[in-house]
Amino acid sequence: MCDDAEQQAEEIEVLKSIYEGDDNFKQIDTKTYQYKYVDGEKSFILEITWGPTYPTEKPNFNLEIFYNQTLLPSVKSKILDIVNTEAEQWLGCAMTYTLFECLKEKVPEILSEQTEEAIVAARVEKIVIEDQNESSKKTDKKEHLTKAQKRRAWDKAELGRGGEKPRGWDWVDIVKHLSQAPHQPTS
Repeated sequence: MCDDAEQQAEEIEVLKSIYEGDDNFKQIDTKTYQYKYVDGEKSFILEITWGPTYPTEKPNFNLEIFYNQTLLPSVKSKILDIVNTEAEQWLGCAMTYTLFECLKEKVPEILSEQTEEAIVAARVEKIVIEDQNESSKKTDKKEHLTKAQKRRAWDKAELGRGGEKPRGWDWVDIVKHLSQAPHQPTS
């Protein structure tokens, strides 16, 4: 355990000296590091987090950060496969720098399938799936209105679209009116 802590302390110093001035490198805390890979207009960030027994065990790799929200699942799995394979070879050694650098060489190849068309297609598919899930989950709940809301709705319905009452709303039914009035003989 003490050996792992010593190796981590040494690696922190080495990483700081190597990446000094590199805007793509970021130290989040003493055990979490990020590197931003850029290829033209495409980019992603790999986050590496050390466990308590790093470098004896592999670090954790994270691509599920907000910056990578447009990254296709196939691209994410490709990145994780590359990094996990590389990490297996370096168990017991300081490997954060090596892992960051091994990806640098492969960025154009990795991001080749990250096209705008693929991103749009993945988003559309996700939206359709979400809509289907939401519609199946929704139960028709009746909206409960207060008396004032009901009154306003009734008044609007009476007034019609233009804000005016419909033609003839106050007309008296003459036949009905005459039938109710008492007959007075005419002279």
